[in-house]
Amino acid sequence: MAIYALGDCEPTIHPDAYVHPDATVIGDVRIGPRASVWPQAVLRGDHGYIEIGEDSNVQDGCVLHCTSRHPTILGPSSAIGHAVHVEGATIGTGCLIGSGSVVLNGTVIEDGGMVGAGAVLSYGAYVGFGEIALGVPAKVRPNKSFSAEQIARVVDSYVHRGARFRSELRRLDPLR
Repeated sequence: MAIYALGDCEPTIHPDAYVHPDATVIGDVRIGPRASVWPQAVLRGDHGYIEIGEDSNVQDGCVLHCTSRHPTILGPSSAIGHAVHVEGATIGTGCLIGSGSVVLNGTVIEDGGMVGAGAVLSYGAYVGFGEIALGVPAKVRPNKSFSAEQIARVVDSYVHRGARFRSELRRLDPLR
C-alpha cells in the first residue's frame, strides 16, 4: 500500500476503512470508518486536507487533490465513480459523482446532489439537494433519473465490497 507522510502530515485511516494496495494516499488525508479507496486512486493532501466520510467510496483511477483555500471533503455515504477528478470541492452526504467527471475548486454539492458521468463543473459551481449536473460545461437541473435509494444501494455495495476485499484479497504474482 502506498501511504506516505509529507513532513509532519500523515494520513489518518480508520481501521475499518479499506484502502487498496495499489491506491496512493499522501499527506493530510482523513479516511473514515467503512470508507473505501480503490486501485489507482490518488489522494494527495499536500496544500490542504482531504476528508473521506464514513461509508463513502473513491473508485478506481480517481484523483483527489486540494488547495490551501479549498479542502476536498466527501461527506458520509457518498460515491465517487471511476476516473473522477475532484480538486478542492465539498461534496455532501448521499451524493453520487458519476464516472469520468471533473469537479473543480470551490464547488459545493449539497446533500443528495449528483454529478452525471463525464460532466465538468468549473470553479465555484453549486449543485443543490435533488439536483444533477450534466454536460460540458455542466448545467444543473432537477434530478429525475436517479433516486436517493439508488445512490444508497451503490454506497452499500461498496461498504460490503470493501469488507470483502479487506478479508479476501490476496496477491498471487510473485513480489520482486
